[in-house]
Amino acid sequence: MARRPRQPSPAQLRAFVAVAEHLHFRDAAAAIGMSQPALSGAVSALEDVLGVRLVERTTRKVLLTEAGERLAGRARAVLEAMDALVEEADAVRGPFTGALRLGVIPTVAPYLLPAVLRLVQERFPALDLQVHEEQTSSLVDGLTAGRLDLLLLAVPLGVPGLLEFPLFDEDFVLVAPLGHELGGREGIPREVLRDLDLLLLGEGHCLRDQALDVCREAGRADAPVTTTAASLSTLVQLVAGGIGATLLPRTAVAVETGRSSQLVTGYFADPAPSRRIALVARTGSARVEEYGELAAELREAVRGLVVQVVPA
Repeated sequence: MARRPRQPSPAQLRAFVAVAEHLHFRDAAAAIGMSQPALSGAVSALEDVLGVRLVERTTRKVLLTEAGERLAGRARAVLEAMDALVEEADAVRGPFTGALRLGVIPTVAPYLLPAVLRLVQERFPALDLQVHEEQTSSLVDGLTAGRLDLLLLAVPLGVPGLLEFPLFDEDFVLVAPLGHELGGREGIPREVLRDLDLLLLGEGHCLRDQALDVCREAGRADAPVTTTAASLSTLVQLVAGGIGATLLPRTAVAVETGRSSQLVTGYFADPAPSRRIALVARTGSARVEEYGELAAELREAVRGLVVQVVPA
């Protein structure tokens, strides 16, 4: 009897696909949560199994061979099919069971995750919730590639093949240093943003883009930022230090302004600038109905989180 050839393992395929996407072993290893030596070994093992060389390793970068270019797409398709198989099995086994890989943006995670985790523990104890905090572009890539199942982030995304379950709308609040003339005021016109020294998050954060859109709507043509931060916590501390003012989403205000007594808040006139938060899933997911029910439950759970949040 002829000996049956060995088959590639899912771990080997995931390692190769990550390398094909990042063309860098360290970045690929970080993307899939694997050590760099383990990832390199998995790719080498896959080359042995397939009998072809997939990558060219140099001191500076990684290149795909002709075989690597041809097989990368096949490897992605195999992984997507495997993820779909597991997802379908979860759906068949019963709603709200098995693993749920939830991606959350950094400007939502610290403020809404307590409500999400409490809801899952109380209402869906058989659900294995796995949380991944990343920026919007990375989350969308992870969802479309099958690495993630569901996203919690600001919408609209404008990405074909994705289904949005709106949760709530929240205003942006002006946060300024203690003693600022706009502190404690309500009904502030957006036009004040034309002249403010405004601090924003760094490139890649959707909240930065949203704030820039608000500034443009207020008639400000130039980029308002001279200083940026990687997190809202750092941003607020810069404001407390008197460097400038910033915009916070309403759900973040209590947590972030509570860290310092050197801050004041101001509220815009209606209609205040705002953003919409939603759950987002793949349109063809076998668990779409389940995600819709989860969105409805979460919509109710956040209703009492802060008065100014308006359920969508």
